[in-house]
Amino acid sequence: MDKLVNATDVLFVLLGAIMVLAMHAGFAFLEVGTVRKKNQVNALVKIITDFAVSTIAYFFIGYQIAYGTDFFASAGSLTERNGYELVKFFFLLTFAAAIPAIISGGIAERARFYPQLAATFVLVAFIYPFFEGMTWNGNFGMQDWLEKTFGAGFHDFAGSVVVHAMGGWLALGAVILLGHRHGRYGKGGEMYAHPPSSIPFLSLGAWVLTVGWFGFNVMSAQNIEGISGLVAVNSLMAMVGGILAALFAGRNDPGFVHNGPLAGLVAVCAGSDIMHPLGALVTGLVAGALFVYLFTITQNRWKIDDVLGVWPLHGLCGAWGGIAAGIFGLEAFGGIGGVTFLSQLMGTLIGVAIALIGGFVVYGVLKSTVGIRLTQEEEYQGADLTIHKIASESIVD
Repeated sequence: MDKLVNATDVLFVLLGAIMVLAMHAGFAFLEVGTVRKKNQVNALVKIITDFAVSTIAYFFIGYQIAYGTDFFASAGSLTERNGYELVKFFFLLTFAAAIPAIISGGIAERARFYPQLAATFVLVAFIYPFFEGMTWNGNFGMQDWLEKTFGAGFHDFAGSVVVHAMGGWLALGAVILLGHRHGRYGKGGEMYAHPPSSIPFLSLGAWVLTVGWFGFNVMSAQNIEGISGLVAVNSLMAMVGGILAALFAGRNDPGFVHNGPLAGLVAVCAGSDIMHPLGALVTGLVAGALFVYLFTITQNRWKIDDVLGVWPLHGLCGAWGGIAAGIFGLEAFGGIGGVTFLSQLMGTLIGVAIALIGGFVVYGVLKSTVGIRLTQEEEYQGADLTIHKIASESIVD
């Protein structure tokens, strides 16, 4: 019976890892559809190579920092419990690799290729697992301190803050240090549109991400015994709330509509296992509206050229999700309980601070040493021809 349970847990986590791995195709096509045509190839190459670099960084360094486990023992010892620790690594790797995938969308169309790969290695090897271990493994006493001070630890079931807010706030530093794309804003502050190259590709990316997200959230239980239909339905309700809020707040704009479900799903990750479905719906509604309004303010008023809006989508909606778990997870609001608002607020602020500082330090060092931005001529030619020497559609005589 034990062997059967172990094998079932391995299969459960493996299926979750595969679903989240598929989400990286969603990241790729969301970016492909949003950037201009001359940068589509670069978007595809970045996501797949970032995943490869993330795997090396997390296997050799990051996973050990977060969980104190390495894979340098003999192959025989790695097969204990049917190799559960290995598939757990695979599953959590797909979360870690989401960090550079998120950042990729913010810095699109003007970032140099190899400096970004170097940033990916450092972020996935050191910055991300530092906070991941604090939250999900009790490292450095943060959870003990929060429980002692505010009555509960920081609850982030599937990574609203650990993954999404971290990725979004890391991206903010990179986006600010890179500066806006040439031709995006005039000298007088006027804004010039760089419209999406393909709404069908953008929507395909959003759909792939949305479907995979149910593996992201439900499989965060990490064993078959912990699986909960509540997580699945809460994810569904938050997704729907995000769509409807983005539809109305974004005035039927297809870019906003297809990012709406992502905003809702980002926000519900933290409390998806403890909220009532109505609480999840409200969480999604707030997230969808938050994304639309903050994306508009960021681009139009603050002149921060975050191409895919990853800071409002992941950074701000992720932070909202961490706080929302401390509201709708309370029994007074129909939740299961076991959380406090102040613990959620403080845990969220700690994650945001680590990400914001980490982003400015990592990209600041790279900017001052090797440079992180394409030249104006290279940007004009497009990253596809400049970096990869090929266009997204080759003309054959």
